[in-house]
This record gives sequence, structure tokens and C-alpha cells, in this order.
Amino acid sequence: MIAADPDRLCPRPQLVRPEWFDLNGSWGFAFDDDDRGLAGRWFASADPFDRTITVPYPPESELSGLHATEPHTVVWYRREFDAPAIPDGHRLILHFAAVDYAASVWVNGIHLGSHEGGQTPFSFDITSALRATGPQVVVLRAEDRPDEGTQPRGKQDWHPEPHDIWYHRTTGIWQPVWAEVVPALHLRELHWTPDLTRASVSCEGELSAAPGEAVTVRVVLRHGDEILAEQSVRVDRRRFRFDVAVPALRHGQDRSRLLWSPENPVLVDAAVELHAAEAPSDAASSYLGLREVGVTDGRFLLNHLPYYPRMVLEQGYWPQSHLAAPDAVALRREVELIKELGFTGVRVHQKAEDPRFLFWCDRLGLLVWGETANAYEFAPEAVERLTREWLEILRRDRSHPCIVTWVPVNESWGVPDIASAPAQAHFVRSLYHLTKSVDPSRPVIGNDGWEIPEADIVGVHDYAPMGEALSTRYGDTDTLRRTLADGRPGGRRLLLDDLAEARAVMLTEFGGLSYVPAEDEKWFGYSTVADEEELVARLDQLVTAVLSSPALAGFCYTQLTDTEQERNGLLTADRTPKVDPARIQAILTRPAAAVPPEELNPYRERS
Repeated sequence: MIAADPDRLCPRPQLVRPEWFDLNGSWGFAFDDDDRGLAGRWFASADPFDRTITVPYPPESELSGLHATEPHTVVWYRREFDAPAIPDGHRLILHFAAVDYAASVWVNGIHLGSHEGGQTPFSFDITSALRATGPQVVVLRAEDRPDEGTQPRGKQDWHPEPHDIWYHRTTGIWQPVWAEVVPALHLRELHWTPDLTRASVSCEGELSAAPGEAVTVRVVLRHGDEILAEQSVRVDRRRFRFDVAVPALRHGQDRSRLLWSPENPVLVDAAVELHAAEAPSDAASSYLGLREVGVTDGRFLLNHLPYYPRMVLEQGYWPQSHLAAPDAVALRREVELIKELGFTGVRVHQKAEDPRFLFWCDRLGLLVWGETANAYEFAPEAVERLTREWLEILRRDRSHPCIVTWVPVNESWGVPDIASAPAQAHFVRSLYHLTKSVDPSRPVIGNDGWEIPEADIVGVHDYAPMGEALSTRYGDTDTLRRTLADGRPGGRRLLLDDLAEARAVMLTEFGGLSYVPAEDEKWFGYSTVADEEELVARLDQLVTAVLSSPALAGFCYTQLTDTEQERNGLLTADRTPKVDPARIQAILTRPAAAVPPEELNPYRERS
């Protein structure tokens, strides 16, 4: 069954074995501002670790126990742990869910490897490095340089203190550390892609090694007590892919009960087993959602029907823990708050969010625009770094049904001269096509906001303070065409090329309403209001202008929470609503002219 306990939710929720264990908590810690640790062999001694940190909270945060907000480019972690019993034919795998930015790992003084990329997971087989008796010692060195503009940083500030729309840094470990005992030959990856038209699901995977002889992969798909599919396949290579027929999807009048949507977030349990002739078997739990997304005739489609996304911008930042969530329960509560406000989707901004957050979006029903942290400078190294990390994000997250659109670049970050530098435009186009080649099942926005060279959805950012201005620019098809051709709501051209009429256009950032700040308060906002009543009135005006446009296919309001000096959230930084959520929900959930109510349910009059 799909895990529902947030306190025991595996950091990798779509490939779960029961015997995993948590390595979060108290670790030894040391700053290495002079970068002396490698030469000094800190990985082989406990002496340099003169501080204690609570993992997985970054050292800049309060919950880490350090709250060291000043820049530190190199940090070290150390922890002792007792290894579990490892049966014959099994291995112990150590997992890091995310370390910002470049990491190297040792176990018992033996270097296991390195990883670069602050948003994505990595792991090592540590079995051969284990001591026969006594505690095991894991050491990690993390390097994160604020002044390196080619490094994908997202909204982490390069200044000593946060300014404008940038926040305190998140250095080192910021997502869970965990381990598991697995058979020597085991399932390393699983990916699911539903095909409603063919009534099937594609199952892709990777084994930990090439099998010496053919093995059997068995898949059982269940919806509650109902077995939807059961299939065994012979596999003779490391990577495999096969289709699993789901006969229940063939019944056109009945299959809606199985289809995933925000209103009906049905998840299918998947049990996957690996059987080899002379090796221990492996078994893992997974899940998937039966749904398809696309864009046709200027509209976003969910399960082949027009759907109007009502999204909110989410920074994924907490005052006490920064990019790390305070705990697993907070990730579920974040999804619940978004839905209580009336939104059906979230655009996680300049961050690849914790997979446990995506699990709750899957389970509770929330669309997600999948994004990542961007760099600030353009150079060959920046191209390599972002491309490598983006591919790792696609690999990690592409089976989540909640993710319905990919956004590799935002507002020309890292490609500041895209309109005049062909190399930068080529890069964004290549990211668009690379994403479509890895995952052709979802729309992709090459560069969200403006200066868009290629996209399935044209995402426009416009912080007009009044609804009248939005109506003037997007009120109907003709005004929208003029805006796309000649308008510069962000001061820049919206389109670099003529995009086909079939592409949908959405207002993917607008609003940004803030209370008037106190005179002595460090503050950033797009448009100010005096109090709660004016916030409701202005929000109503802006959203009404967007919903009234038959030309806009959806929206994303800025933003969910106040974040550092950005005070334009519907919630405060501690997640307290500024306005009764019911009042916000009443505004957001009104019908949209682009998708009239009669198109939402074509069978509404049937008994």
C-alpha cells in the first residue's frame, strides 16, 4: 500500500523497500574557509569537527543549531553509525537526497566518490568500506561558492545578506541522508508512463548491474483490492522497458474512476519484484497515476479534456530551515494549504522540490510545474552544469503524476542576452528539445516569463497593479496577439520566434500584492495594499481580469508565502493566512471564460 505516514515517508517515495533507515540528526561539523581539509586529511580524523549540526538543515538555518548566515565556501560533516546485519548476497547503499553544491564522500577513510549538483540525489555502495566491528564513520565535504555565477543557485543570494528577491544561502546537506540493505542485484530505478489511448502503462527501470543471465521482473498494479494488471517479463540487460496492459482503461464510460486529477487524485499501487535464478530476490513498492497531459488549440488538456490550471508560485522556503522543510509533516501541510486557498496547482520556483512534497501533491491532488535552480552567468561551464543537473531532475521526478509541465529556465536567468546572443537562444532551445526527448509526455516551457524561443505553453509574467491593465493586454484573442507581438510587460520581448497558434498562453506570474511595509522594515514587493480588505479587493480585480479572458489558458499567482524580505504572500512566512482562506477560494474558483463550465464535464446531463 502507498505510504501515508508523513513521519515514515521514504525520501524516495516511488521506490521503497521496508528496511530503510534514517541517518538524519546530530553530525559533527566543521567550517573550512581556508580549504585545508583535503590536505589535512579531515576525512580520516575526528579532531577537526569542533561543532555539531542537525542534519538535514543547512548551517545557515536556525534548525541546524548553527544559524551561521555568513558565507562559508567549504564545510565538512562527520557521523558515526552502526551498520545493520547484511545477509549474504546483499549490499548496503548510502543515499544523499540533496547536497548543495559539490560533494565528496568517505566511509571509514575510504573515498567513495563525488557528486556535483545541489538539487539532485546520489548514492554509493559502501559495503566494501565497512569495518568488521565497531561503528562506521561517514564523512562528507561540501563546496558551495556564492561568487560562482555559472553554478545553478536559484534564489540563493551571492551577497552576504539577502536583498531584493534573493534569500539566505543553503549550503551542504539540505535533504535527508538515509541507507538501505538491498540484494546485490537490485532495482535501481523505476519509471512509469501511462498511455490512456492504448490502455497501458510503460514500465522502465534500471538494475544495479547487468545480469549474468536473464532475470524476471514481475509487476502487479492494484487499485485498492482490485488487481488492474499482473505481468512478468524476462530481462537480460541492465536497462529494461515494457508495456503493461491495463484492461480497465479500455472501458470509456468507466475509466474515469481510475484517472488522476486534482479533483480525483487516484493513485495505483505498484509492487515490483526481481527474481534471479541463483541470487536473492528484490521487492519494492511504487505507485503511479493514470493520467495524460497536453496542449491543443490553445488549451491545456488533462486526460484529453480542457483543464484550466489555477496555480500559485511557491518558493519552498521556511524561516527556520530555509530550502529544507522543517519536517516531513510540513511538506504535507504545504500542499493542504495550497488546496484550501482554492488553487489546483503550484509552480515550485527556482528549486527542484523534495520528492516527499511531490508525493503529497500526487496523493492529495495538486498540479506541479517542475522547475530547477538556474545559474546567473552564461558560459560553457554553465551549460554543462545546468544540463547535467536538469537531466538528473528529469530522471528522479518524471514518474510523478502531479508534474504536468517542465520549466528548465525562468526569466532568462543564466541567459541574460538571449535576445541578442544566438548561443544563449540555442541553449534554451536545446533544453526544450532535450526535455522533450527524455520525456515526450509533458509540455515544456523553454524560458518562462519572456524572451521565449520555444515552448508548448507561452508563460508570461506581468505584474500590472490593476486588473484593467491585464484586460487591456490579454482581454481577448486580438489583444493577446498584439501583446505577444509588441508588448513588453517585463521590459523585454515576450517571443523570440513566431510560435504556432496551437500553443496555450498562460499568465504564469502576476499579482505580487503586499501589505504596505513599516518604514524601518527591509522589504520587496511589486504592488502594495493597505490592509486585508484592500488585499481581497485587488486580488478579486486581478483574478477577475484573468478569468474573464477567453484567450488565457491558466494562471499562476505570485505568491504563496512571504519569504525573507519578499512580503507578497497570501500567507505569512510562518504559514498564517493573511485573509480567511474561504474568501480567497471564492475568488479563485470562479468559472474561467477560456474553459466554460459545459466543457468541464461533457456527461453532466447523463443520469
